[in-house]
Amino acid sequence: MNAGHPQDFGIARLLPAGVGLDDAIAMLAALAVLTMFLALWQTFRPKDAFERRLQRVVERRETMRRAALAARTRRQSRRPVGLMRAAVTRLDLLRSRHATEARLLLARAGMRSSDAMVAFLFGRLILPSIGAAAALMDDSLLNLMPIPHDLRFVPAIGAAVLGFYAPKIYLTNAAKKRAKKLQLALPDGVDLMVICAEAGLSLDATLLRVSRELANSFPELAEELAITAAELTFLPDRRMAFDNLNNRTDSDAIRAIVNTLQQTAKFGTPLAQSLRVLSAESRAARLTRAEEKAARLPAMLTVPMIVFILPTLFIVLLGPAAINIMDTFAKH
Repeated sequence: MNAGHPQDFGIARLLPAGVGLDDAIAMLAALAVLTMFLALWQTFRPKDAFERRLQRVVERRETMRRAALAARTRRQSRRPVGLMRAAVTRLDLLRSRHATEARLLLARAGMRSSDAMVAFLFGRLILPSIGAAAALMDDSLLNLMPIPHDLRFVPAIGAAVLGFYAPKIYLTNAAKKRAKKLQLALPDGVDLMVICAEAGLSLDATLLRVSRELANSFPELAEELAITAAELTFLPDRRMAFDNLNNRTDSDAIRAIVNTLQQTAKFGTPLAQSLRVLSAESRAARLTRAEEKAARLPAMLTVPMIVFILPTLFIVLLGPAAINIMDTFAKH
C-alpha cells in the first residue's frame, strides 16, 4: 500500500501513472458538479424542438404585446375613440337613460366593449346634425331631391330624426340576427350538455366544456355560456346569472333552457334527463320552423311570378301572333 494513504485499499494501483488519489478525487468531484449542471439544464430546457419554438413564439408575442400597448398609450389622446369618449364624458351621457338602454342593446348584439357604448352614444349625438346639414346642403347646392323651397326644412327634420334612431335600429337588427344564430346553435349545445351531464360534470363545468367545444362552430352560444359559467362562480345568487343570460339573449329557446336549469336546481330532478327532453323539443321546433318556411314558399313566390314571369311569358307566346295580326291589317 501507499505509505501516505494507508487506507486506500489498493485503489492507487488502478490509477494511471502520474495520477494520484487526490487528483482522482478532484476529477470525480468536478465530474459530479458538471453532471449536476447538465441535469439541471436538461430539466429546465424544453423537451423537444416544438416546445422550444413554441416558447420563442410566446416570448415574441409578449414582446409585441408590450410594444403595442406602449404605442397605444402614446397614441391614446389622438385616437378617434378617445375624442368621442371625451365628448360623451363631457356631456355626461354615460349616466343618462339612453346609456342604460344602449347597454342592454349592445349586450344583445354581442358588443361588450366600452368603446362600443361610446360610439353608440356619440352616434346618437352627432348623426342628427350630420343628416340635417346634408339635407340642407342638398337643397342649397345639389338639388338631388325635387322638393319645393317652402318645404326645404322637412327633409332636414326627417334626416335628423332618422340619424337619431339609426344607431338603435342597427343594434336592434344585429340583436335579432344574433338571436337567430343562438336559436340555430341551441340543439347542438344542449346535446353536448347532455353528454357532459351524463359524464358526471357539474353545471359550471358543463357550461365551460360546452363553450370550449362550440367556440369555432357557434361562437355566439359559446360566448354566452362562458359568461354564464363565470357569473355562476362569483355571483352570490345563481338565479342572477340565469336572469342575466335571459336579458342578454332575449330568446325564447334560451329562456326555456334557463327555466329547465332553475327547476332542476330547485326540485333536484336529474339534469341529463331534463336536458335530453329539452334537446328533443328544440330539434322538433327547428324542424317545424323549416316546414313552415317551406309551406310559405309557394305563397311568397306568387307575387314575383305575376310581376316578372307572367308578362315575359305572355310576350313570348302572344308576341308573334300580335305581329302577324298587325301585318295583316297593314296590308288591307
